[in-house]
Amino acid sequence: MRTNLASPPPERGLFCNRTLNLRAIKAVGYDMDYTLIHYRVEAWERRAYEYIRDRLVAQGWPVEDLTFDPGLAIRGLIIDTEKGNLLKANRFGIVKKALHGTRPMSFEDQRDEYASTIIDLHERRWVFLNTLFSLSEACIYAQLVDRLDAGQLPGTTPMGYTDLYEQVRKNLDATHMQGRLKAEIIADPERYVIDDPETPLALLDQRNAGKKLLLITNSEWAYTEPMMHFAFDRHLPGGMTWRQLFDVVIVSARKPEFFTTRSALYEVVEVGGEALLRQHSGPLKPGTPYFGGSAVELERHLGMSGDQILYVGDHMFGDVHVTKDVLRWRTALILRELEDEVRAIAGFRATEARLGERMEHKERLEAESCQLRLELQRRKFQYGPRSEAPSEADLVARLGELRAELEALDAELGPMARAATELSNPVWGLLTRAGNDKSHLARQMERYADIYTSRVSNFLFATPFVYLRSPRGSLPHDPSLPGGTPVFPSSDTGGGGVLGPDAGE
Repeated sequence: MRTNLASPPPERGLFCNRTLNLRAIKAVGYDMDYTLIHYRVEAWERRAYEYIRDRLVAQGWPVEDLTFDPGLAIRGLIIDTEKGNLLKANRFGIVKKALHGTRPMSFEDQRDEYASTIIDLHERRWVFLNTLFSLSEACIYAQLVDRLDAGQLPGTTPMGYTDLYEQVRKNLDATHMQGRLKAEIIADPERYVIDDPETPLALLDQRNAGKKLLLITNSEWAYTEPMMHFAFDRHLPGGMTWRQLFDVVIVSARKPEFFTTRSALYEVVEVGGEALLRQHSGPLKPGTPYFGGSAVELERHLGMSGDQILYVGDHMFGDVHVTKDVLRWRTALILRELEDEVRAIAGFRATEARLGERMEHKERLEAESCQLRLELQRRKFQYGPRSEAPSEADLVARLGELRAELEALDAELGPMARAATELSNPVWGLLTRAGNDKSHLARQMERYADIYTSRVSNFLFATPFVYLRSPRGSLPHDPSLPGGTPVFPSSDTGGGGVLGPDAGE
């Protein structure tokens, strides 16, 4: 276990969108999957993919040769179910990159298809990949689009791209309903789960600092209990179990409906190795797991509401968006991919500096070229202030020199610019960027997640008493990027949340 808590690596930072005083938080709620428990993404998604594929093969689809491609999709992409495309959009909903099936769309095709389209996630046409659990679904859908275009899928009536997506979704849901994949994971958790002994310690810190701990998961009790036992109990002190760590445990919560509607609450009763349900009324009992219920009921039990509660989860909509929008809880998004992203950005820093320097030089050349063109235009049409020197021939010659310099500069800049778009993933690039702009995912994070980080155990380094300050918001006219001291300072990082001793209490 790490003992030097003063200097965690930069990728383990807590990044703050809105100032958050953790001392003022009285309860911390957690999702389980990909939040308290992290899976080996490729192993889990490959098996989920194979279950979907095998179900389709059993239905007579000729897809037994398809294999999972872990690089084909990333979180934050959008499926256009009407056109059979995988899209990456910027914060304004403008499409910046597109695949039709698994094939990149040309610039011209992408412009023709999406130049007048602004993505609005309220429309059923768009499916946002909210979580890492979406990768297998997106991968097989894209591959099946290729088969559909080639006329290789069964059916006497023509199948559209939306019909195809519904088939994928139906078979994915059936895979989870059958429970075979989860049974496989319970039987061999070492194969699928990334052990993180620091997570239980971080939660012990919070509990002993006086915060109520809540587990609110969509997973059923038969899966939650063995997985939490595997991930937590061996790292807890003195024979303590994970059930003793949490003040409230709610399984099969049906998020996001848990946060928006009211539903009956049941007590999970274990009889002879089986979990039975008994309808519950009255106060919640410590150490007892519950099924269903609602956030309103939970708030009433806790005697807390709004910004007294922090909820931590990995699902952009079901965990973060709804809790912020409906309940005004404070929110934390877990983004495990952030660690690779921060490392990739750091590794690219020297090239990025060179790229920035050469782009500044290009802008100076372009500015001079524009002025020369304007001067030639004014002389041609005989208006505006005039000068006799240099001659028109000299202006034309200098314009030619600048054009040649710019062409040479573009040849130098091209490989560096392409490399910048391929960081982390050669197809989609960085999770949080779409070209030079923020990605649609980054905009969602900025709007709904008060803080974001790569894993729950990062709270260990900040302590339960941290005061996280957001950096000053940036605008194009600002003289320099805003900032301050990162919550985990280091010589080669910037931005992120900022940490103060006692301000704001």
